Amino acid sequence: MSEANQTEWRNWTGDQRCAPVAIERPASLGELTAVIERAARAGRRVRAAGAGHSFSDIACTDGVLVALDRLARVLDVDRSAGLVRAQAGITIHELSAQLAQHGLALENLGDVDVQSIAGAVSTATHGTGARLRNIPSQLVSLTLLAADGSLLQCSRERDEELFRAAAVGLGALGVIVEVTLRCVPAFNLRGVDAPAPLEQTLERFEELALANDHFELFVFPHTRTALTRTNNRTEEPPRPPGRAGAWANDVLLTNHALGLLCRVGRRAPSQIPRVNRLVTRLAGSRVVVDRSDRVFSTPRLVRFTEMEYALPRARTGEAVRRVMELVERERFAVPFPIEARTVAGDDDDAFLSTAAGRDSGFVAVHMFEGMEWQPYFRAVEAIMDELDGRPHWGKRHFQTAVTLRERYPDWDRFRAVRRRLDPEGRFANEWTDRVLGPP
Repeated sequence: MSEANQTEWRNWTGDQRCAPVAIERPASLGELTAVIERAARAGRRVRAAGAGHSFSDIACTDGVLVALDRLARVLDVDRSAGLVRAQAGITIHELSAQLAQHGLALENLGDVDVQSIAGAVSTATHGTGARLRNIPSQLVSLTLLAADGSLLQCSRERDEELFRAAAVGLGALGVIVEVTLRCVPAFNLRGVDAPAPLEQTLERFEELALANDHFELFVFPHTRTALTRTNNRTEEPPRPPGRAGAWANDVLLTNHALGLLCRVGRRAPSQIPRVNRLVTRLAGSRVVVDRSDRVFSTPRLVRFTEMEYALPRARTGEAVRRVMELVERERFAVPFPIEARTVAGDDDDAFLSTAAGRDSGFVAVHMFEGMEWQPYFRAVEAIMDELDGRPHWGKRHFQTAVTLRERYPDWDRFRAVRRRLDPEGRFANEWTDRVLGPP
């Protein structure tokens, strides 16, 4: 199934757009295979898109764009083995809901659940947890449709090099059709949001990260208060906020009020310090006990763009301090917070995992829609370069294959698999040309 040639594709935030020759929405493996075969005969490049939640141009193409939203079913759940097999286009939200019906859950998730599982895996999407790894680390196997139309079953047992490349494949090796993920028994989380003195929190960042199952902080420029979020497993029964309370916190304060105040800051940048202090005061504290996926995720209604970097975990506090100082010194108009999280290192998993070989801290910066972001992000990236940073694959950055190669010990092993699977660059685009180089 395809759409008219003039159809435009946009990402979630609306700032990445492209005009593919066609947007295909296959509903079966047969339809997907036919799409790849037609593109090959026409000499067109192909990119797959999940939910469009990446902030970069990773999915954009002037060739054929394959939207995976109709390949979105759970195919099998083995509760005793803790395994789930699902089609690539299913969202994390829907996957989590269906797992819960079987008494299972994914052990760790990010704070957004609208991504497709294939997109989250392909870009090394992560949550927070000093002892927990990112989403692709939960992969047991995946099925990949390659450029020659062959269907590859990728697992560590079948072909370790292929599996470790495909686990974070960036859409450059083929189209993911299915994934099999390792799950855990369903669990509840006790989530506590609370303000804390910023400097004290940064000094104790590693201690807090290791003392809790999940810890993260947000801080708005021009404030000295960290907005901390701590989630820990609990045997307590669920005590979710009532519908009115959830709406007041998640929608009214977190989204509508933030959006309104960001628009004030966009219109009057000189007022941003005052606005940020007001937003921090409004954030307040709350405690919630609920099913894990419901605590992990929060709605995102305010549009923004984002850059995030993975760093050696011990340098996370330094990175936050330096970004805060940068905003003050350069007088950047920044109405959105800086965010800091942690992820356990990957020792022998995906070649291009952003946490490859090291326990990592992640520092993210954001900019409200319609505001200038490049000068701020470029200045932040210069700091991250000095701190041995690796950019999140689904978010803004200015790196190239030349600047990235030395940051990944297995970079050349990934390139070798890419040359084997897609020597003609069928699954390339401007983003891969820039970030990965030619096949």
